[in-house]
Amino acid sequence: MSTVTEKISTLGVVPVVVLEDAKDAAPLAKALVEGGLPCAEVTFRTDAAEESIKIMTSEYPDMFVGAGTVLTIEQVDRAVAAGAKFIVSPGFDPEIVDYCLSKEIPVFPGCITPSEVAQAVKRGLKVVKFFPAEQFGGVATIKAMAAPYVGLKFMPTGGVSAKNLESYLSCDKIVACGGSWMVKGDLVKAGKFDEIKAMTEEAVKLVAEIRNK
Repeated sequence: MSTVTEKISTLGVVPVVVLEDAKDAAPLAKALVEGGLPCAEVTFRTDAAEESIKIMTSEYPDMFVGAGTVLTIEQVDRAVAAGAKFIVSPGFDPEIVDYCLSKEIPVFPGCITPSEVAQAVKRGLKVVKFFPAEQFGGVATIKAMAAPYVGLKFMPTGGVSAKNLESYLSCDKIVACGGSWMVKGDLVKAGKFDEIKAMTEEAVKLVAEIRNK
């Protein structure tokens, strides 16, 4: 788990990917890798998710691919079998969290209340997802919740963009942000992978600028 957290922290941004067609998985992975973000959280919102993870991890073995929007234990098993290195769930589901921990699968459950955070801490988790970040108060809420839970850090997702990335990454309680602005669905569907690569490069540059201030 610590290795996964370190990898995500180093990158600063985790592209949150929704793929409607698995044929787009390889060119999207190529764009992200060449753009400097060899990472993706492929959401299980679509039927193409499982196959997309398989393609990404087989064609780009050094790419750090996880599964997002995981809602059931069955999806955990399918995602890991496909090659997912970590699991992300939108909310705190004790069954999913406990199952992942029992299998030593890195998991980042969504936590937006102190009660959910308490459940995560109780289980020894060091990093949780904060979703939807902007709708639930963003950085201010994260700082307030982190105060009594000094050992816990957050990965906010939802409403995070190039415009507000600095406010998030400037907070020492945040390891990285999940974002979809560089992998927008319409760009993927239109096959505009050069644009995705360029936006990924901009995101990498922005993270570096923020962290070097």
